Amino acid sequence: MEQVRTRFAPSPTGYMHIGNLRSGLYAYLFARKHGGKFLLRIEDTDQGRFVEGATELIYRTLKDVGMDWDEGPDIDGDYGPYIQSQRKSLYLPYAEQLIQSGHAYRCFCTKEELEERRQAAQARGETF
Repeated sequence: MEQVRTRFAPSPTGYMHIGNLRSGLYAYLFARKHGGKFLLRIEDTDQGRFVEGATELIYRTLKDVGMDWDEGPDIDGDYGPYIQSQRKSLYLPYAEQLIQSGHAYRCFCTKEELEERRQAAQARGETF
């Protein structure tokens, strides 16, 4: 049984920046040092900021710097799917359980209402 599994989960919302690459490099090097696996998962849940072609750019950037992954959207493994939006069916039963037990609730606020609340909290110097 392998000891270490790390993952890098960049969001396809534009070009990969040095901060993304650094985070991925830490996970990659840790996995390699300990004989583990490095997983790539695409964090595509922010569809409002999704940039066409950014996923392919993530793949190419990682390959260009020599960071190969052991499991990911294009390399099957035992813990897929490796695209976050495709994992909804895995999480939904747990979300429903939290709602049924009273530990979570559904939010029906519009984006505009949430933005108003965010701005009001900011004006008070609070974190929203």
